[in-house]
Amino acid sequence: MTQGTFTPEELQERAIRTRKMVTRLIIVAIVMFFAGLTSAYVVSMSGGYWVDIKVPPPFFISTAAIVVSSLFAQLALNAAAKGRTGAVAPYLALTLVLGLVFTWGQFRGWRELTEKGNFLISKVLDNKGVYGEDYTVTYQGVALILEDGQFFHPEDVARAKPLNADLDEQRNTSSSYFFALTGAHLAHLAFGLLSLLVMLAMALRKRYTPGDHAGLWSGVVYWHFLGILWVYLLLFLIFVH
Repeated sequence: MTQGTFTPEELQERAIRTRKMVTRLIIVAIVMFFAGLTSAYVVSMSGGYWVDIKVPPPFFISTAAIVVSSLFAQLALNAAAKGRTGAVAPYLALTLVLGLVFTWGQFRGWRELTEKGNFLISKVLDNKGVYGEDYTVTYQGVALILEDGQFFHPEDVARAKPLNADLDEQRNTSSSYFFALTGAHLAHLAFGLLSLLVMLAMALRKRYTPGDHAGLWSGVVYWHFLGILWVYLLLFLIFVH
């Protein structure tokens, strides 16, 4: 069947369906990637020493920014669907600004983590935060006790066997996963920011109409997905981490 068999309207409808299908496939692929990463995270927690790291406050600022940005992105999509082309660009601009606030929050949060001794590659004893507030070290799920700079298992009532020698050889796998999860999300968000720039340029040229705004739909759905994914990761880091 040749292209000439279809009317321009049918060709446009096929293009829209294809764009939506590709968007959904991209989202499924990202879901599978993060499902594998978080599953590996849980398996790594199952034995040995582990550092429970408190989520720095800037990550909560990021959360508020991306949730509100998702609202403005949806308003832009609704405006295009209703033919209010002049309102699309301002809503997208606000979405972009909040996306940049989210990005700032991520870098600020990473900075606080590194200031307290948590790096992509580090050791358990590199931690400089306040024990019990910023971090806690566990062994097979049991929190260790820190006294006079020495770590002890709570069953070691006599404090006869300090664990610092063992801990000095342990990698802070928890910190590595923290950076891997949040960094991978930010990498995917970078594509979202680029998409917002493209959509904003298109909106300023008033290219989105009620009958043709599939590109805007794909970008907004992807942005919504990034917001949902981040909320999932944050809850994972708070309650599982």
